[in-house]
Amino acid sequence: MFVDEAKISVKAGDGGNGCVAFRREKFVPRGGPSGGDGGNGGSIFVEANPNDNTLLRYRYNREFKAERGRHGEGSNCTGHSGDDMILQVPVGTLVIDEHGRTMADLATAGQRVLVAHGGRGGRGNQNFAKPWHQAPREHEEGFPGEERHLRFELKLLADVGLVGFPNAGKSTLISVISAARPKIANYPFTTLEPNLGVVNADGKEGSQIGRSFVVADLPGLIEGAHLGHGLGIRFLRHVERTRLLVHMIDTSESTDADPIESYGVVAGELSSFSSLLAEKPVIVVASKLDATVDRTRMEELRVFCSAHGLEFHAISAATGEGVRELVRSIADALDKIPRAPDSALDLVDESAEDIHDASQPSREAH
Repeated sequence: MFVDEAKISVKAGDGGNGCVAFRREKFVPRGGPSGGDGGNGGSIFVEANPNDNTLLRYRYNREFKAERGRHGEGSNCTGHSGDDMILQVPVGTLVIDEHGRTMADLATAGQRVLVAHGGRGGRGNQNFAKPWHQAPREHEEGFPGEERHLRFELKLLADVGLVGFPNAGKSTLISVISAARPKIANYPFTTLEPNLGVVNADGKEGSQIGRSFVVADLPGLIEGAHLGHGLGIRFLRHVERTRLLVHMIDTSESTDADPIESYGVVAGELSSFSSLLAEKPVIVVASKLDATVDRTRMEELRVFCSAHGLEFHAISAATGEGVRELVRSIADALDKIPRAPDSALDLVDESAEDIHDASQPSREAH
């Protein structure tokens, strides 16, 4: 099951209380205070794991609490600090707080962010001894750990996004050019969740030689998707990180839709979702060439693309006609488009709270 959103609650561990104790050993006539400090509570981190591709683990388990620190003990013994908790998420996950502010964009494997700081342990009475106050009974209670409500939002990392009307041949294409095996059937909306495939442009499948890129196959769009029609646009976030869009259009006799009008509808839905998507480079692909007897509409689409400066290809994923040329053209286009920086820290909302501040508010001793 593909889950790309999750809401959870996190609670860092509380700090342990400081201890009130006095040395009472034999032959120690002036023992004095010996109450140890409480241990610090465990903190909670979120880390990008390259082996995860869904947020399914957070669908049913939504509350996470780190270990609290132990209380201080006599003989100046400090309590044990609580263990930190690390929450694993897929690479490309946004961490958003309860105020809607982006705390982190985990765009690289192993990237980690502190989301809830553990409470500091309270001081024992040994810390309050003074020459004029040699038997203090004051101590501090442990400070509470931070508590937050978080939302995870996954945006898949891919170089190329396949977009278009339902049943335009997107799933068939990704199954031919990569090892991905999405559901394929002769009816709309067979793709209900995004699929990723790794494509080798210059070598054989599985080869490590040559240029390679990642393709994301998105569920089909229809007119009014930005208003919630069809599957809506909830999956379009997964192509926001792509560098190139491949717009597939069915020009065969199996559909009555005008190819040029179809292009305009999908382009309008993309721009309604995000201005960034509307500005991405596009390659237009006429699909199902093997089933296209009358190629008049396909040629009209070719002329339209030429007039608007759009690269055009006609392919048949079923027979392989034009597929290899398309793959190489995609690789050539990607060579000219710079990659986004590995670190996505610039995307983090500067107005978010500084969650790395380990300081705790002062508290009066008890």
